Amino acid sequence: MSPISRFCLAAAIAVGLAGCTAQSQEGGAEVAADPHQWLEEVTGDKALAWVREQNAAAEAELAATPEFRRLEAELLAIYDSDERIPAVGKMGDYYYNFWRDQDHERGIWRRTTLEEYRKDDPQWELLLDLDALNAEEGENWVWHGANCLRPDYDRCLIALSRGGADANVTREFDLAGKQWVEDGFFRPEAKGGLQWIDRDTVFVYTDFGDGSLTESGYPRIVKEWKRGTPMESAEVVYEGRADDMYISAGRDHTPGYEREFVSRTIAFYNDELYLRNEDGTLTRVDVPNSAQTSVQREWLGIELREPWEVGGRTYAAGSLLAANFDDYMAGKREFDVLFEPTETTSLAGASFTKNHLVLNVLDDVKNRLSVLTPGEDGWERSEFPAVPEFGTIGARAVDSDESDAVWLTVTDYLTPSTLMLADLATGQAPEELKSMPGFFDASTHVAEQHFATSEDGTRVPYFLVRPKDMALDGSNPTLLYGYGGFEISLTPGYAAGVGKAWLERGGVYAVANIRGGGEYGPRWHQAALKENRHRAYEDFAAVAKDMIERGITSPEKLGIRGGSNGGLLTGNMLTQYPELFGAIVIQVPLLDMQRYHKLLAGASWMAEYGNPDVADEWEYIQTFSPYHLFDPEKKDYPPTILLTSTRDDRVHPGHARKMHALMSEAGADVRYYENIEGGHGGAANNRQAAHMDALYYTFLWQQLGNE
Repeated sequence: MSPISRFCLAAAIAVGLAGCTAQSQEGGAEVAADPHQWLEEVTGDKALAWVREQNAAAEAELAATPEFRRLEAELLAIYDSDERIPAVGKMGDYYYNFWRDQDHERGIWRRTTLEEYRKDDPQWELLLDLDALNAEEGENWVWHGANCLRPDYDRCLIALSRGGADANVTREFDLAGKQWVEDGFFRPEAKGGLQWIDRDTVFVYTDFGDGSLTESGYPRIVKEWKRGTPMESAEVVYEGRADDMYISAGRDHTPGYEREFVSRTIAFYNDELYLRNEDGTLTRVDVPNSAQTSVQREWLGIELREPWEVGGRTYAAGSLLAANFDDYMAGKREFDVLFEPTETTSLAGASFTKNHLVLNVLDDVKNRLSVLTPGEDGWERSEFPAVPEFGTIGARAVDSDESDAVWLTVTDYLTPSTLMLADLATGQAPEELKSMPGFFDASTHVAEQHFATSEDGTRVPYFLVRPKDMALDGSNPTLLYGYGGFEISLTPGYAAGVGKAWLERGGVYAVANIRGGGEYGPRWHQAALKENRHRAYEDFAAVAKDMIERGITSPEKLGIRGGSNGGLLTGNMLTQYPELFGAIVIQVPLLDMQRYHKLLAGASWMAEYGNPDVADEWEYIQTFSPYHLFDPEKKDYPPTILLTSTRDDRVHPGHARKMHALMSEAGADVRYYENIEGGHGGAANNRQAAHMDALYYTFLWQQLGNE
């Protein structure tokens, strides 16, 4: 029996129908009657009453012990710690930071000087207190960032979200006066944004009313809006199509290279970039739609996701090309190849300083930095001076207009993060500015990299953090994490929460670098798209089997966790490989792959998963739709917990709600918790994050622990 017909039969039994009605979709795919579809009404009274009932049951099971309260307090102390490194961004003479701790639950926006920032206890100038603002306005604002106008940086466009949702408002802020601008620019709540053109003009892309959004719920129209005029009367700059994903625009304020661009995102990995001319006309930057395109000063950067034949030469997918922007727009097709991938390498990032370009390359998921310097004879390549040998290395320019200074962040699973400041102009060793303290005892563990062999013979890397004295007898409680989508790479990083809640108690932690991610560039991602999605799941299962075969763990001691696309991953592990696992954590997930494209931003992910309304595509999509694969008559499922957020307006909470309802009605061992705030991240503040993390760690220890 096919997954869809099996689900149809289960639906009929659940609601007491004589049969299961279905209707034809575009292309002939069938839509089964869904008795749980009422749970998609996000804030409906009946649905929220159901949520509160499930939350109460989960709290009663997991949160009613002194051990839970102790763990929650320990995690909150880490998340609120004043000893964390305050990340800063330079604007003008100041270094800006947004900070949350126990005294500032929603956070404060503040700034300091570099001289102060070098100190152990810098003096900060307070700019905006969100907790005070919420108290004053009776709101639950969550910070979404500030866009300040160069070169004076005295006016900022600040985005605030209710409860952490993707939708937000934009308000104009007077940085000098530290107050909102009366009758300043204001964009009502919607998905979208404002971008400065000049002090009295902005680009606005948002919900302008009927027909102004794409089918994914994002802006379809961008306008030029003059101060003092109604937003509705702003001049249209560009209109996309309803089936596009996202339309936006912005201005590059780099002195001497001021340009305006319109971005048309048709779908993931399918973009068009337009240069806006002085007369308002648009000229397309003629590069492959699949490429990632950037313009900085005189340079056009093109990162290829597919091979490109141009100018009598073919450039490999994953390569980074550079050309003079003005020459390119005039028709020249002359490129410098700044990076070309190998079987083990991919481009992790590139950052311009004033005179150089810093390349960050992954080689078997380990970072390597180099410096490229443009000159009359092309780009000269050199090593980044005195880069630390261990861990994951992040590199970004401090101020690409004014200096060759670079922030370096160095970290791994067991080594607290360190922030360094390097100056390529001097070539001296990086200066250590800040180092995070150890939040757990890492002396008992060691980090390693292993490789598993997937079903089709592909070599799949994974990281393992284990006790030094671990016995290879399969008795070790192990947590395996994965994502495997959207070309996102998982690299080692100091996770204090994992250390405190899992490693310090003797647990083993693993991270799988499966296909669908970006660890080996576009080819690694594209290998698991659409009809090949199964490869990501085969890779993850192969890592699990490899750890079991090595004696690291056993099915009854192996737990897994994933969120968003990773929630779809763990949902498929639940339904396709239940025999491998002793506990499963599914967070903010996609699970109903027949309706995902009709829920919130789901339509924007069809380039990743396919279109269920097309019969040929639904044929393969249903093979990785956990909501339809669940079959309690044929399989026994391990204990499971689903976690999501009411305010998640990216991945609809209905996915998790409906899966829990389906599983619990079948008598499966499942529990559910939904945070009423939080957005796609699950939590709107540190306290909520600590509570939700403590819930799933408590669940995992109950199921897998040796205690």
